[in-house]
Amino acid sequence: MSEIKLAAEVRNSFGKGAARSIRRENKVPAVVYGHGTEPVHVTLPGHQLQLALRTPNVLLSLDIDGKNELAIPKAVQRDAIKGYLVHVDLLLVRRGEKVTVEVAVETEGDLAPGSFLVENVLNTLSVEAEATHIPTSVTVSIEGLEAGASIHAKDVALPKGTTLATDPEAVVIQILAAQAEEPAAEAAEGDASAEA
Repeated sequence: MSEIKLAAEVRNSFGKGAARSIRRENKVPAVVYGHGTEPVHVTLPGHQLQLALRTPNVLLSLDIDGKNELAIPKAVQRDAIKGYLVHVDLLLVRRGEKVTVEVAVETEGDLAPGSFLVENVLNTLSVEAEATHIPTSVTVSIEGLEAGASIHAKDVALPKGTTLATDPEAVVIQILAAQAEEPAAEAAEGDASAEA
């Protein structure tokens, strides 16, 4: 995973008014915390941060007053209607340090012939990985599976150096038989005869 470098400006003004004026300048208020240090309130460049956050569990290299810090996003708040960034919480990490993160579960392959449905019971898995080698997703093969088949968390192949933090017995994917609906006319006749 590559690091994305961002320049962070330490901020001393707080509250809604200060946050609004920061966002008007196309910047985003953020807080950086972790490793037992005092939280540092910073301002980050809005457009660059928005692009960086397109990568799940992105590793950010922050330049804070000439000091380089590594951080990952812990909480991202967006405007509910317009979608712009409102605030970001960043967790400090170190090279070699293990962190627990959520990674997306993706499927590949085709089911066995027939009318089957794939149910994604879990869309993400909680895994522990080295901070500079966090996987963006894990892939599960559903090739040839039929109704009744299920894939548990312990069955998902994880990248080297990544360990499972989710319950190993948790169902991630299950295959269901598609159910055919009764035609509406037959259902109506059935209801009429039941009333008589």
